[in-house]
Amino acid sequence: MTEQVATATPSPLATTVDRRRVQTSQFAKLARRFARNRLALGGLIVIVALIVIAIIAPWIAPYPKDATGAIHISSALEPPSWSHWMGTDEVGGDVLSRLLIGTRLSLGSGIAVILLAVLIGIPLGAIAGYFGGWVNELIMRITDVFLTVPALLLALAIAAALSPSLTSAMFALAIVWWPGYCRLVQGRFLTLREEVYVEAARTVGVSNRRIIFRHMLPNTMTPVLVKISMDLGFAILTAASLSFVGVGAQPPAPEWGAMVSLGRGLIPDWWWCSVFPGLAIFITVFAFNMLGDGVRDLLDPTNARK
Repeated sequence: MTEQVATATPSPLATTVDRRRVQTSQFAKLARRFARNRLALGGLIVIVALIVIAIIAPWIAPYPKDATGAIHISSALEPPSWSHWMGTDEVGGDVLSRLLIGTRLSLGSGIAVILLAVLIGIPLGAIAGYFGGWVNELIMRITDVFLTVPALLLALAIAAALSPSLTSAMFALAIVWWPGYCRLVQGRFLTLREEVYVEAARTVGVSNRRIIFRHMLPNTMTPVLVKISMDLGFAILTAASLSFVGVGAQPPAPEWGAMVSLGRGLIPDWWWCSVFPGLAIFITVFAFNMLGDGVRDLLDPTNARK
């Protein structure tokens, strides 16, 4: 009598559980590697703290009305004290309150710039890299036009042509920022479109849209995420620079760059009007740079086995 041995076939539930265990293990490994980078971890903590401050600022600011242009001439230019921890500005506004509430504007401007740049650059780069030919040439030549002009000068020209405001500054920066993402994605797509799985998807009749967004774009996100993490701090700094020269946020908006601009004429006697907003910009940009370095090292394939 021949004994037959049945081969057990794993159930879909068991397969799903195993896949989740693998994903959890990989995530835990990445988390441990990230935690070993003390500077990146510190940058993440500072950024999370800034996001929390941006959310709850109106409730923790000692004098929230000072962020909307309230004037207190009798208490103008008071030095740091127990009643005003960071002093007051030329119209008596509490610098700490304006700084806290201005976190929303400064963080939001940088995030909005990068978000708009990604929404413009990634689709254009994907289309250029996937279809190639004259489509690729047309999009890349337009990209080259933007890349040949210094980004800050082009942003200044666009912002100056529009009505000076933080919205105009964000729009101008997004216009000059998208070519970097377009070229990055285009280069990746030119490589990925020759892969076997893309050819197989075309052979079985998968639509171009599905191939681009379901199969190719996820394999492009690692360098994009690294670039985003590196660009956020620089976007905040550039938006503050536009406000500093007068084409960004306008008084009495408590944007950090505008606060530094208003306080620059008061140095050195009333240094706190510009020093504290300048420190806020420095700490924020430094934190994003440290986080960007950590994300780059974390997603670097050469460190995958460490």
